[in-house]
Amino acid sequence: MIQRAACFRRLFKSSALPSKVEFRYYTAQAATSLRPSVYSDDEIADVDWDNLGFGLIPTDFMYVTKSTEDGHFEQGQLNRYENIQLSPSAGVLNYGQGLFEGTKAYKRDNGRLFLFRPHLNAIRMQIGAERMCMPCPSTDQFVDAVKQIALANKRWVPPPGKGSLYIRPLLFGSGPVLGLAPAPEYTFLVYASPVGNYFKEGTAPLKLIVEEDFHRASRGGAGGVKSITNYAPVLQAIRNARGRGFSDVLYLDSVNKRYIEEVSSCNIFLVKGKVISTPVAFGTILEGVTRKSIMDIATDLGYQVEERLIEADELISADEVFCTGTAVGVAPVGSITYKGKRIEFKISSELTCKQLYSRLVGIQKGLLEDKRDWIVEIE
Repeated sequence: MIQRAACFRRLFKSSALPSKVEFRYYTAQAATSLRPSVYSDDEIADVDWDNLGFGLIPTDFMYVTKSTEDGHFEQGQLNRYENIQLSPSAGVLNYGQGLFEGTKAYKRDNGRLFLFRPHLNAIRMQIGAERMCMPCPSTDQFVDAVKQIALANKRWVPPPGKGSLYIRPLLFGSGPVLGLAPAPEYTFLVYASPVGNYFKEGTAPLKLIVEEDFHRASRGGAGGVKSITNYAPVLQAIRNARGRGFSDVLYLDSVNKRYIEEVSSCNIFLVKGKVISTPVAFGTILEGVTRKSIMDIATDLGYQVEERLIEADELISADEVFCTGTAVGVAPVGSITYKGKRIEFKISSELTCKQLYSRLVGIQKGLLEDKRDWIVEIE
């Protein structure tokens, strides 16, 4: 507030306080004045980069915009990262009308910032918004907001090889509603946090357990979109699994209870020879950006890639199992416990998933040619 008041005085060239009308107008101007120009381009945040986990580290700025009556979104602005105000009857609080995305900004050795396929996150949010009866920012507005947040919080982007800036776009019903109906107003908000490895085991192979009692999603539901309502229901299964020493949970389909679907926070793949298989998306799993990218890379490297129904019993004969996701990257699975039996997988430097991940990281770092224009440089 002291900084904002100082901005007001600079704008007015006076110590006089503004009127209420002037206050509302100059709040936006002050937010602009507080943009990252207050930091030098080479300033680095005071963070222990060598011990960076996947926990929230508040950065400097967030991006906020609201929908208009016709469903379009106003030009957004950068504000200081801070708490937001919501009506007790906001659609997101009463009926769970909300979506989120996750993407990352990376810093290369030359100090430039890059994003990885943010357009796919924008499109996925639009698909989810249609399913949840919400208006949504355009692809260009979404990507522009992500770029702004990365630049505004540049000093929080970890040095090359130390992690990335995780960017979290949110879309939620902020308008008040009492009866079960879409909210009258929506907020699009983007914030960021520097992150390292998602799992506490770091890069160690994952230990999964197949969940037979709880289900993540069902046919006809919203399991295929990144709705906030998909995640709280799996917390108990995750807590139970981690209490028994497992990294995460692998879910089965809710109808037959025999086909694997996905892990709580990532997609799953099986490798058998030169064939790589992943569960087909029937609206009950999230079609991850990393999932799609790994499938494309695997095809380029001569693997046969299949999307199909995969029975849990097939885990026994798999040569290799791995998980993918924006947060987790590409993580090898060391063991899966199913029906009380532990299935072990060999871990070595020759794993297919490590070959695929090496190629993905090479593209992100600019060491390999980006033939598909996946990388977006932030000017």
